[in-house]
Amino acid sequence: MLSKVPWQHTLLSPRAHWAWYGVLAWPLMWMVWATFNDALGANPAEALSRSTGDWTLRWLCLVLAITPLRHIAGAPVLLRFRRSTGVACFLYACVHMLCYAWFDQSFDIQAMAKDLVKRPFIWVGMLAFVAMWPLAVTSNNASVRWLGGKRWQQLHRMVYLLPVLAVLHFYWMRAGKNNFAEVWVYTLVLSVLLVWRVWWKAKTSPRI
Repeated sequence: MLSKVPWQHTLLSPRAHWAWYGVLAWPLMWMVWATFNDALGANPAEALSRSTGDWTLRWLCLVLAITPLRHIAGAPVLLRFRRSTGVACFLYACVHMLCYAWFDQSFDIQAMAKDLVKRPFIWVGMLAFVAMWPLAVTSNNASVRWLGGKRWQQLHRMVYLLPVLAVLHFYWMRAGKNNFAEVWVYTLVLSVLLVWRVWWKAKTSPRI
């Protein structure tokens, strides 16, 4: 297969992996630079919170897109980048959560608890964040060996719950401003990826 897709040899090199790490880190590095150079506009806290949330959603879309792209392009080497992209998605979610806890709530646990009840999109976002933890913690070879391949795969199927929670979080957040343009874009992209997954599973499952 590699001979049919020559560029896969390039993606197998360590340089390609380090370059991809740079791509994953670049948005966050830009945010750090912008923070210290007053380039985030009139409300830096809101800009940071919004940007980290947006990039969490973008990396989630990419994680789910890697498997379809692998089959469409006939490029199994793309799977080498799925784990690092998933971990990046989780790290951006952590920064997004930190922005909320710090800038919005000043690390006040009681205020955050009240906010969970008051604003539905907060608890949906929290639920998505909690669901990401077992996936991130087990994104390593040691966990695959410890859990066994089958149980590890079953656990990581939880990734397909995340798009539903993420889009719901985004929708309810934008409902207050009645601004749904981006919400529909992400909903369409993630819906296509999930439908493709269901179709591929049905296509490749052994028939009785």
